[in-house]
Amino acid sequence: MRIGIDARWIFPELSGIGAYTQELIRALAALDRRNEYVLLFQRLDVQQRVRAYAGLDAAPNFRMERVPFGLFSVSNQLRLPGRLRRWGLDVFHSPNYMIPFGAFPRGGRSRIKCAVTIHDMIPLLHPEWTPRALKTRCLPLFRRLMIEVGARADLILTVSDAARQDIGRLLRLSERGAAAVMAVPNGVASEYRPAGRGAEPPAGKSEGGASTILYVGRFDPYKNVTGLLRIFARVRALAPGPVRLVLIGAPDPRYPEAAELARALGLEPWLRWAGYVAGPDLVRAYQQADVFVLASKYEGFGLPVLEAMACGTPVVCSNTSSLPEVAGDAALLADPEDIAGFARAIVRVLAEPALAADLRAKGVRRAAEFTWRRTAEATLQAYEQAVGLPRRQT
Repeated sequence: MRIGIDARWIFPELSGIGAYTQELIRALAALDRRNEYVLLFQRLDVQQRVRAYAGLDAAPNFRMERVPFGLFSVSNQLRLPGRLRRWGLDVFHSPNYMIPFGAFPRGGRSRIKCAVTIHDMIPLLHPEWTPRALKTRCLPLFRRLMIEVGARADLILTVSDAARQDIGRLLRLSERGAAAVMAVPNGVASEYRPAGRGAEPPAGKSEGGASTILYVGRFDPYKNVTGLLRIFARVRALAPGPVRLVLIGAPDPRYPEAAELARALGLEPWLRWAGYVAGPDLVRAYQQADVFVLASKYEGFGLPVLEAMACGTPVVCSNTSSLPEVAGDAALLADPEDIAGFARAIVRVLAEPALAADLRAKGVRRAAEFTWRRTAEATLQAYEQAVGLPRRQT
């Protein structure tokens, strides 16, 4: 097979979708020498970074192509279909919802099979949780676009069974179309691991002897950072000692509510807005935290939960959407609408060393079940099924 992967979803600052795309490429490059791959880039700096990170110089069956237009441009719709045909692709994989529609007419009449990854359905399920996103402000158009993607894709990949069920319901898929939706979980990169040997306790208290609660993610309302701040205020009143909250994530001027609430609640002295953090610095932040908290109202997967577990950090997360599926029994689960109950769960981890140690050990074991190699193996099998090849034995 000749497989095209749209690597333009990898931006200079890695987000969840960019990380998914980059890790999938790296795992496929380590796994597969039989098939040919064409990776699409727009930015040279991103192309060079991925080339080094994924070890593509040692993968002669991978080649990179530059396209001089963006994912959402008119040129992408008009010019990309011809390039896909010239490259002789058997499968084209978009790691997010946007595809070149002209290449894939309804009814599966294209020789090139279309694979698309849909990570979640938040804007269609709960537009009130992404109020200032363009897709929400243009919701009827976005809904029509997603239905067209569902009608034209030969294969829809998603990252959890919860998301798979949402996709089948919201995209009005036929029985055949619903059967083509496959849940392939994300993995955790090998760089995420406990400090030192095994799942040892974290480095410990931060400056001033305070315990550290860590959040990693975006600031859209579905992430419920304002709820997390209210939870943190309750934790400060209940915890056996001083505690601080570190928030890692690129600032989003569309959503200033969290910073405004922090000032209104008088929490600023105990907060650190760390901004965008990646690579070894992010791993270190997980390792040094006393507890990782994700109070999201909805997650398609929730990769930071697994990253924290892999680093040996106890996790408290929401009991909604995909998070119970991902966390298993290795985290404390709480209702994100129950401020007091969520706070009590966090305080338990901070106050009960035996519980924290148990969660660390369970978390490391749980995270080990999710590898990018397994993601790549399942994705490759899905490509093969899409083009009608017999299922390989693994």
